[in-house]
Amino acid sequence: MTEILSLRPLAAVLLPAIGVLAIVALRRNPDVREGATILTALATFGIVASIVPATLAGDVYVTRLGTLVPGIELTLSADPLGMIFALVASLLWLVTSFYSIGYMRGLDEHSQTRYFAAFAGSVGAALGVSFASNLVSLYVFYELLTVATYPLVAHDESQTAREAGRKYLTYTFGGGVAVLAGTVLVFWTTGTVAFTPGGIAELASADPVVARAAFALLAGGFGVKAALMPVHSWLPDAMVAPTPVSGLLHAVAVVKSGVFGVARVVLDVFGPETISDLGVGLPLAAVAALTILVASVIALRQDNLKRRLAYSTISQLSYIVLGLGILSPASLVGGLLHIPAHAFMKLTLFFCAGAIHVETHTDNISEMAGIGRRMPVTMAAFAVASLGMAGLPLVAGFVSKWYLLIGSIDSGTAVFAGVLFLSGILNIGYFWPIVYQAFFQTADDSDAKPLVEFPLGGQRVRADGGEPVDRDEGDDDTADGDDDLIDSVGAEPSAEDDRPEPADTEPTGGADPDADLGPGAFIDTTPTEGTVEPDIDPSEGESQVEIEAKVEGEYAVDRHPSDHRRDEETDDGEESASADAVPDVEHHADGTEDGHDHHGGAPAGGWDARGFGAETTWFMLGPITVAAAGAVALGIAPRAMVFLAVIQRVVFEVTGVAV
Repeated sequence: MTEILSLRPLAAVLLPAIGVLAIVALRRNPDVREGATILTALATFGIVASIVPATLAGDVYVTRLGTLVPGIELTLSADPLGMIFALVASLLWLVTSFYSIGYMRGLDEHSQTRYFAAFAGSVGAALGVSFASNLVSLYVFYELLTVATYPLVAHDESQTAREAGRKYLTYTFGGGVAVLAGTVLVFWTTGTVAFTPGGIAELASADPVVARAAFALLAGGFGVKAALMPVHSWLPDAMVAPTPVSGLLHAVAVVKSGVFGVARVVLDVFGPETISDLGVGLPLAAVAALTILVASVIALRQDNLKRRLAYSTISQLSYIVLGLGILSPASLVGGLLHIPAHAFMKLTLFFCAGAIHVETHTDNISEMAGIGRRMPVTMAAFAVASLGMAGLPLVAGFVSKWYLLIGSIDSGTAVFAGVLFLSGILNIGYFWPIVYQAFFQTADDSDAKPLVEFPLGGQRVRADGGEPVDRDEGDDDTADGDDDLIDSVGAEPSAEDDRPEPADTEPTGGADPDADLGPGAFIDTTPTEGTVEPDIDPSEGESQVEIEAKVEGEYAVDRHPSDHRRDEETDDGEESASADAVPDVEHHADGTEDGHDHHGGAPAGGWDARGFGAETTWFMLGPITVAAAGAVALGIAPRAMVFLAVIQRVVFEVTGVAV
C-alpha cells in the first residue's frame, strides 16, 4: 500500500462545507439554491469517484493537516475501508438531493434553506468520518455529524420534534463520551491511535483487562449510532423528521457512521486476531443477533410505515455488526458489503414512503390497501427493495447475506446461520403484507397483516383499521362493543380549542350515527352516541413520544400536510389566509368531508389508477427508480458496482486471505 500526498480527501470534505455557505447565501432564490445543492453533491461525488482507481491499485491518497498533540496527527486518508463509506455517502447524497426538492416543495415545508444547508453539512461530516486516519480525527468528525444532523431531526420545531432531537443528542453525545474514553485508553496503552490494517500491534500484548475495557467503550460508543439494543430507541423517535432526513439517518450517514466506527475498531484498531484472543468477538456477535431478532419482531407490530422501517433498520444494521463479530473472512466481506446493500434498499423504501405521503397523505399501513393502483411504480420499487431486505436473489441483500451465511458456517458458529434464516422469515413477515395489500387487495375489504394479534391469520378489517360492518343497519347494540381502531392523526384541529365541538344537528345526508367513522374523522372526548375513543396502548411497541404525536398531530407530515390538502397551517399552528382557503372542514360519519379531498387512506370510491410517471413528480419518482435499480445492480453484479472489489481488498489487507 503506497501513500500519495493529495488534496482530494480534503476537497471531498470541504466541498459540502462550501456548499453550506452557497445554500445560505442563495436562500432568497430557491431554484438557484437547489441548483447549488445539486452541483455541490455532483462535484463531491466526482472527487470521491476519482479516487477509486487508485484504491483498487493499492494506493492511498493522504492529506496531512498538521499535528493535534504530540503523537496524534490530523490526517485525512482515503484508504479502502474509508472509500466504502465515502462512496455510499456521496453517491446517495446526490440522489437524495433531487428527491428532497420534490418532497420539500410537494409539502411546502418551512425552513427549506436550513434543511438543505444542514443536509450538506451532515454529508461533509460523514466524509470526514470516512477519511479520518486515527481515532481522534474520527471522534471529531463523528461529533460534528451529530451537531449537523440535529437541525434535521428537530426540523418540525414542534414539541415532539424537540423532544426527539434532545433524545437524539443525549444518546449520541453519550456514545461520543464512551468513544473518547476508549480512545484515551488505547492511546495510554499503546502510545498511538492511528488506524492500522490488522490492528495496532501493541494492543496484542497489552493488559487484557484494559484492552477489553477499551474495546467495550469503543464498540459501545459507536454502537449507539449503530442502534444496537438496548441503546436504539432514539432511532424510531427520530422518525418525526421529514422522510429524506429519515433516509439520511438510516441509509446515508448517521447509522452508517456507527457501524463504520465499529468496523474501524474491529479491523484497524484491534484486528481480528487480537479480538479473537481477547474473546470479545462472540459477545459482539451475540448482541447483534439479539438485536436482529428482537427488532424484527417489534417491526411486525408497527402500523406506521416509517416506524416499521425504523425497526427494520435497527435489525438490518446488526447484520453488519454480526459479520464483524464472527470474524471469518467471508463474514467480514458480507458485513461490509451490507453497508452499500442496505443503503440502496432502505433508501428506496424511505423514498417510497415519502412519495406515498406527499401524494396521498397516507402514513399507516392499514390504510394502504389497493394503493398499488394509485402508485404502481412506487410500490413496485418498494416490492423490489423488500425482496432484497429479506435476502432473496437478484437484489443486493442476497449477496451480502450469502457471504454472512458462509462465514458463520466456516467459523463454526452455525447458530448465527439460524439467526439469518429466521430473520429472513421475519423480514418477509413485515414486508410482504404491505406489498400484497397494495396490489392484491382493495380499500373496502382488507386482511390485517402481519400477525400482530390473535387469532392467527389476522382479522378482517377496513383499510382505516376498523372492523367491517357485518350487521344490519341500525343495530345499536353492537356499536358499543366493537373495538374499532380509528386513526385520528390526520384530523385538523379547530381554530378555537383544537377539538371540534360536538354537532347538535343530524349528520349530513342522513348518515347513520352508529356507522363506522372513516379515516381522518374527528374523535370527540364527550361521550356521545356513535363515538369511539382512540385505542392507543403504550405496550404495543410504541414510545411515549409517538403516542403523544398521534394524539397531538405533531409529526412534520401532519403539521405540514400534502399538496392534496388545501387548508394549510403556518409554523405557529394558525391557519394562513390564501386564495383557495376553505371553511372549516365538516367530517361526516361515513368518512366523507366537505371542503376536502381526503387525508389518510383511500378516498371515497377507492384509489384512482395512474399510469407510469403520473403518480408523482419525477423529482421523487426518478430517485426512487435509481435507488431501486442500484439495489438490483448490486445484487446482480456486485464487482461491477466497485463495492465488492474494494471490500475484498480491505479483507485481504486485514486477514491476508483472498475471498
